[in-house]
Amino acid sequence: MKTLIAIPVFNEQAYLPRVLASVRRYSRDILVIDDGSTDDTPRLLARERGLLRITHPENRGYGQSLIDAFALADRRGYDWIITLDCDEQHEPAQIPEFLARAAQGDADIISGSRYLVPRPDDDPAPPDRRRINLTVNSLLGQLLGLWLTDSFCGFKAHRVAALRRLALDEPGYAFPLQFWVQCVRAGLRIVEIPVRRIYRDTRREFGGTLDDPAARLQHYLTVLVRELRREPPVSVGGPRQARHRCALSD
Repeated sequence: MKTLIAIPVFNEQAYLPRVLASVRRYSRDILVIDDGSTDDTPRLLARERGLLRITHPENRGYGQSLIDAFALADRRGYDWIITLDCDEQHEPAQIPEFLARAAQGDADIISGSRYLVPRPDDDPAPPDRRRINLTVNSLLGQLLGLWLTDSFCGFKAHRVAALRRLALDEPGYAFPLQFWVQCVRAGLRIVEIPVRRIYRDTRREFGGTLDDPAARLQHYLTVLVRELRREPPVSVGGPRQARHRCALSD
């Protein structure tokens, strides 16, 4: 089971070296998507060896970073791609749990949940993020019959062959709304596994109007409605990469 670990990065100089050192304990196949970082992240990445790297010349969004990662995994013949964030909210030590669940062969998307099994060492979630998560969970259940406990966790394992059935093009933080709608319509098998709830810095921002919880929820709902109204593609050849150049280096 050939697996790629993909890490979207935007201005993560404070966490990047530790996260990469930890991920290297579990995999040699690591992709970092630098989404136009303007801090010391590019210099730190240049010192790392044995990485795959996609570099966006400007910030193009969290969703676009994932879309590009899916496309690369498909081109390079990986069976699975595991995504995790670079802000130490996800524990690389749990990568083997995703691999073990994937090896069972009965799932296409294995999504981490910070709420499935409460743990005594869980950090409290910022109230606005928890509230929005609950709202979206409820809507996905009512509209799609997809009952998740955590619709926004970025710690996931994806079967690459299953991703070929999707036509993802939502570049920003609303990416999960499009992703879940398309997964359900494509008949993908979705399961959750518990992961720790970690918030190293509750002051981290989304940027722009999305820092306002009401505006952020409205944006998510707009993308959800748009995707529900969208005609499903007749056929999809694979994860679609946006038409732009990405610097790629081993």
